[in-house]
Amino acid sequence: MAVILTILSVLAVLILFGALVFYLLRIIKALESIGGEPVGYSSRASYLGKIAFGVRAIEQQTSHLAPEVVRLNESLTKAAEGLRSIDGHLVGTIEAVVRQEGA
Repeated sequence: MAVILTILSVLAVLILFGALVFYLLRIIKALESIGGEPVGYSSRASYLGKIAFGVRAIEQQTSHLAPEVVRLNESLTKAAEGLRSIDGHLVGTIEAVVRQEGA
């Protein structure tokens, strides 16, 4: 009886490890399809590799924008100051018109 239980226990452990190996191999295959192979134009390139390739391309294409954004911000700041000045003059004009109408 003890021999039969030992053999069944060994079989159960082997089945458990077999299932573990089977599912780990499936997980590895799924992960490799996401980010396993290097980047390129081939159909075998991973999704993660393709995303990284695209991000690098975007970074290179937009790298010249940073200095221009600084210049644009400076120009917009000057324009905002000019608009505040115009707003102040318009407020003064409206107040003068209201005083003139009230007199």
